[in-house]
Amino acid sequence: AKARGEFLIAHGLQALAIETAEGCAEWLHRRIREDWGFPDAPGMTMQERFTSRYRGKRYSFGYPACPNLDDQASMWTLLQPDDIGVELTEGMMMEPEASVSALVFHHPDCVYFTASDDSEATSAASAD
Repeated sequence: AKARGEFLIAHGLQALAIETAEGCAEWLHRRIREDWGFPDAPGMTMQERFTSRYRGKRYSFGYPACPNLDDQASMWTLLQPDDIGVELTEGMMMEPEASVSALVFHHPDCVYFTASDDSEATSAASAD
């Protein structure tokens, strides 16, 4: 659609692809929790899912807990997603754009957090 100048349709399709990828990641995380033996409560609402009120968390590179996209290269070496057509760009972004990667942890005390590199921690400590 984009090549034909149909930008509204192209952007709509891109948004649909990205949201579908995120929805599939959430569905897979739910399946992982079931397979690991701690399924979601039967009455869990969508709002509770949106706010991660379940056991375990998914951490993705480029987000606050794993801010360094370069770390994604190690996962790429291990899992080889190129075999299924997902490539890593020089900027460590996934192509196609509507792709999702994550590290999934099951510990009941997992929380989302913000990581900082050593230089940020050192700067903050020396400012005190």
